[in-house]
Amino acid sequence: MPIESDILGPIVNRRTMIAGVGSLGLTAMMPVSTRAQAVEPFVIPREYLPTRVRITEGFSPGTINVFTNYHLLYWIEPGDQKTAIRYIIGVGELGRQFNGSATIRRKEEWPSWTPTRNMIRRRPDLYAPHAGGMPGGPGNPLGSRALYLFRGGRDTLYRIHGTHAPHTVGSSISNGCIRLFNSHVEDLYERVPLGTRVIVHNDPLPSG
Repeated sequence: MPIESDILGPIVNRRTMIAGVGSLGLTAMMPVSTRAQAVEPFVIPREYLPTRVRITEGFSPGTINVFTNYHLLYWIEPGDQKTAIRYIIGVGELGRQFNGSATIRRKEEWPSWTPTRNMIRRRPDLYAPHAGGMPGGPGNPLGSRALYLFRGGRDTLYRIHGTHAPHTVGSSISNGCIRLFNSHVEDLYERVPLGTRVIVHNDPLPSG
């Protein structure tokens, strides 16, 4: 990808390694330990693992940059080393994607979920039963972690979160939020502090 100038290696959590690191072809690579807690119901493909990369100029350290057209999220690591961790993500359907910048003002473990009014209006059969909210847990659509995006001091209702449907990561079928595998959002959750700026790009990646 044009934002990347070099690939430094995958970041894997202990459970992913135990699930079958040999079958993923990772035995010759040095993993970076994470504190992920949720166990995925299937082995995440090697190409979907979080990966540390060197990046080109133009991206501020300590920010998250999301490229919806490519289903990629980059945590630009603090410091001047010009590195980032790349995560594969799922995004919203065309027309329902967040665009522009926001700030993470809230973080939750095993968050509760309440469908928006628009979601209930659009699909009452699916969302009306949960109008009063759903407690956090393995069956919750937000998965094991959520980062809440605010703009101008107000909740945008968009989140960066986990998922109860890991097969949807890498696709554009959600109501607009940005979703990751649970173990990956747990890794991101531990790295990203409150106040982090998030920039969502809906245009192609910059060239050069």
